[in-house]
Amino acid sequence: MNAALRVLIVDDEELARLRLRGLVNDCIEPKAIVAGEAAHAARALEILATERCDVVLLDVQMPGRDGLQLAAELKRLPQPPALVFVTAHAEHALRAFDLEAVDYLTKPVKRDRLQAALQRVAQRLAPAPPSMPAADVPVIVISDRGRIVRVPVSDVLYLKAELKYVTVRTATRTHVLDDSLAELEQRLGDRFLRVHRNALVARHAVRALERRVVAGEEANGEVWAVCITPVDEWLAVSRRQVAAVREALIDAQP
Repeated sequence: MNAALRVLIVDDEELARLRLRGLVNDCIEPKAIVAGEAAHAARALEILATERCDVVLLDVQMPGRDGLQLAAELKRLPQPPALVFVTAHAEHALRAFDLEAVDYLTKPVKRDRLQAALQRVAQRLAPAPPSMPAADVPVIVISDRGRIVRVPVSDVLYLKAELKYVTVRTATRTHVLDDSLAELEQRLGDRFLRVHRNALVARHAVRALERRVVAGEEANGEVWAVCITPVDEWLAVSRRQVAAVREALIDAQP
């Protein structure tokens, strides 16, 4: 993407908007410009009705409709902008990523963290290479401590959303990826099965489905869970996905 990212800043505090404006203007790669500023949700929607914005830097706690409510409205637009939450309240992170936010920055925002978030936005807006359709990606490209790692999709056992990142599990390693789980689900197609709002599993890796206590779900007692082979790890299955997982296991029988 060669054009500058067009950024809308939404925050009820004037000083916070001023700081973000300076950070956006200082961003070198990708180049970014402030296309508008709003102190509340209604003004943000007015701006978006007339201005093209690639990304919204969105505060969570504001008078009237808060940032999470506004984000839910923006996701219903025909061409919704990318969302980056900017807030002092880290407890809202899980809800933010349910809304497919690109990133979640805590105040005071650091220049390098904002630039990294905008780089992810630019990567998502970049067109897929013509020789490799986005719906048929044979590898997942991961940046690992300065190295670029190409993980064959056939090696991936599951992908699990962990707040800001997605864990990519293979039989031998665990990687961390910046892409959203919803975007990965669309790209990877029917090779993977949604078992929970935070997890996709490779169909070939599902060995069993049963009720048991799963790490991270202890407060709920026994839940439906799938066993992932060959690592023998268990992932929780949401109630709405149990039937689909059971059907996938039946279909996999010889």
